Amino acid sequence: MAELRLQAGWKALLGDWFERPEMQALAAFLRAEKAAGKIIYPPGREMFAALDHTPFERVRVVILGQDPYHGPGQAHGLCFSVRPGVPVPPSLANIFAELARDTGFVPPDHGCLIPWADRGVLLLNAVLTVEAGRAGAHQGRGWEGFTDRIVQLLNERCEGLVFMLWGSYAQAKGALVDTRRHLVLKAPHPSPLSAHRGFLGCGHFSRCNDWLVRRGGTPLDWSLPLRQELGC
Repeated sequence: MAELRLQAGWKALLGDWFERPEMQALAAFLRAEKAAGKIIYPPGREMFAALDHTPFERVRVVILGQDPYHGPGQAHGLCFSVRPGVPVPPSLANIFAELARDTGFVPPDHGCLIPWADRGVLLLNAVLTVEAGRAGAHQGRGWEGFTDRIVQLLNERCEGLVFMLWGSYAQAKGALVDTRRHLVLKAPHPSPLSAHRGFLGCGHFSRCNDWLVRRGGTPLDWSLPLRQELGC
């Protein structure tokens, strides 16, 4: 497991977690899968990209996904995001559509959300790895407890965060968040199968910014530069 590459602030908070039996078992499972020739996404160096791009002390908003994209070249460690040059997946297209409706956002010519992560949006999947072509293949292997701990730390040690929980899988983690101190926004998943049931029209992005401003902060800049302007 790539824990030695974990961002320093997060490592100080989570380092001991890697010694737990379930994390040791997860590491052994991942090693065995790779030894068996299975392709694992994202690449090991990007497994903790969400934490690397958004240090603990800079988190302002948390968007929770389920598990990484399982197609070639898609997953790079940030939920819903793909690298420039990779076609925008349908769920992300719906996120962009709701952003445009809600805030006047202009969709870019790519699906890379690194600028959001660098501005304080923790783009965290509940499960951080997946087998190529098999959605959900690594659920129940130990990642859920690790990401639960991340949410617990944010809940306990931060004030006034915004948690965007889309779909039942993400919403299950909402039980870990104190709604008296943080804003929890829930909606159906942006997948084409469910977006029309309430994700489109949810207004989460403007509601997020209203909350941040009411608490004396600055609104989140949801804009994304064009591909040629990206540094990723």
